[in-house]
Amino acid sequence: MASWLPVIVVLVVVAAGFASFQFDVARRMGWAPADSSDPAAVAPPSGLELPALSSPRAVAATLADDTAVNPAKVRRALAPYASDKDLGKHRVIAVGSLDGSVWEDNAAGTFVPASTMKLLTGTAAIESLGPDRTFRTRVVDGKRPRDIVLVGGGDPFLTHTPPSSSSYPQQADVRTLARATAKELRADGRHTVRLSFDDSLFRGPSVNPHWPASYIPDAVVPPITALWVDKGANAGGYGFESDPSAAAAALFAAELERVGITVTGTPKRTTAPDGAEELAFVESAPVWQIVDRVVSVSDNEGAEILSHQVGLEERNEGSFVAGAAAVRTVLKRLGVNLADTVIRDGSGLSRQDRLTTQALLGVLSVDARSSRPELRSVISGLPVAGFTGSMTGRLGDSNDAGQGRVRAKTGTLTGVHGLAGVTTDQDGNVLAFVFLADKVKVPNTLGARDALDDLTAALAACHCSS
Repeated sequence: MASWLPVIVVLVVVAAGFASFQFDVARRMGWAPADSSDPAAVAPPSGLELPALSSPRAVAATLADDTAVNPAKVRRALAPYASDKDLGKHRVIAVGSLDGSVWEDNAAGTFVPASTMKLLTGTAAIESLGPDRTFRTRVVDGKRPRDIVLVGGGDPFLTHTPPSSSSYPQQADVRTLARATAKELRADGRHTVRLSFDDSLFRGPSVNPHWPASYIPDAVVPPITALWVDKGANAGGYGFESDPSAAAAALFAAELERVGITVTGTPKRTTAPDGAEELAFVESAPVWQIVDRVVSVSDNEGAEILSHQVGLEERNEGSFVAGAAAVRTVLKRLGVNLADTVIRDGSGLSRQDRLTTQALLGVLSVDARSSRPELRSVISGLPVAGFTGSMTGRLGDSNDAGQGRVRAKTGTLTGVHGLAGVTTDQDGNVLAFVFLADKVKVPNTLGARDALDDLTAALAACHCSS
């Protein structure tokens, strides 16, 4: 039987082809009906009776056109948790819609935002740099034939070795860069080089003067440079490198040696010659993916790099000061109300940062505009309560309606705890919210966090329509 199978397949294919040919000839000769853009306009074959079309039954009740959020219901839903003593003497409670309406705001004034600041940084980065911008780490020729220069491009996620194919976002690495460089060097007949490195893309101090002095020795954050590997982590153990750029160059030199290129001396800091020929490069993930990651896992280092990059784009200077000023410029351009706010960094690590509910709700509203779909990666990057990122362990002991329904950016410093994001209530209303307390006593840390979880879950469980 199997021996006949090829013959049958050939006959079927030929028959199908002939039928197609017949129809095409008939159509071109006028024997077949003309094509119609409306299938309903084609009459059924003679003798076929078709039932009349009827309107399908609704699968769900529709909301009335005049349905709106009732502010009193919002307040009632939040009231049992808003007065929790663990939240301390200064708590911020605000709820609005993504079109800019505000349903509840306790007029708490300015507050320390902690990592909710990353919503501002991420939005400004996508708006200023564009969602598809990438950052390139390059190797170029130096001033002499034996000289090459490793040039940092401000890639926040540059790694030492190639990441797994499942990692997100995909990351560039110096091992791949070394292999590509070695290939070009050998093609030029160069087997021995002297390596320097250039991290001059960023200027000013590498440590923010508005951070507590303990941040570096306590390994809270590394010095921020335009060239680092694995976020400046100390390859030999705990903490961060004191000079991440030099450490990155040393790793790159070792990778060159690994593939047969001799590197003489110790890499020195320099500035690459203008117009130097590029030997090889690797590129970062696009900005929208970097923002997605920064917001999802509350990546301090990535946020500071993005702020510096916005400073470069808007003010031609990659620094803490220029970055903060540039983020403000971009957000004002988008129409965000920044009155009374203070921006000192991109991550929210500074206790001198000050935001308002108008600023945070305004950023969420801008990110949700249908006219600016590229900004939505800030909202889509918000971690989901109980499932992803920094919200994985949140809302588990609160109302069951919260998990899976709430997307929020966490904000945490000693004495500061907050959530800012979006949720959908039980009536289908999409609500933006800011819940934060910045004078929490350390012994009340877990209680304050639970109170914020309860507030958020109560909003998700609310039937808040009028």
